[in-house]
Amino acid sequence: MKKIIFWIGILLFIASCSTQKRTVVKKTKPVVEIAKKDSIEYELETFDQKFETWYTMQNNPAQYRPQSYYENWNRQYVSEWNAKAMNPIRNPFFEPIIGYNPNVDYGFKLNHKLFYYFQYVEHVLKIPILPNGPHITLF
Repeated sequence: MKKIIFWIGILLFIASCSTQKRTVVKKTKPVVEIAKKDSIEYELETFDQKFETWYTMQNNPAQYRPQSYYENWNRQYVSEWNAKAMNPIRNPFFEPIIGYNPNVDYGFKLNHKLFYYFQYVEHVLKIPILPNGPHITLF
């Protein structure tokens, strides 16, 4: 009986030492997050360096539109994005829900950047969100 327990112990020890920890590499998707800096300011975090570079090249004050223009489109985009996110099997790219409240004044900067994030997804990544979205000139 002692030999059986001894050999089981040896086998368990060898098995626990020899098993390798596998690292699972998960391809990350761009994530959009609206974070509240304090009670007044908001910030858009996308966690996508390619978007940040692209956005810097697109950010041209000469082409700015009124904040209401961006808010109107953002309401439509967020609504469609979140509807697609509710079905992740069919639309795996739209996994995170965007917490955008149309009754909150996020300011021009956040609305502009969020709008351009949607443009990036549609025009650069070629993932359709709104079938009849705005037609803007991109560089």
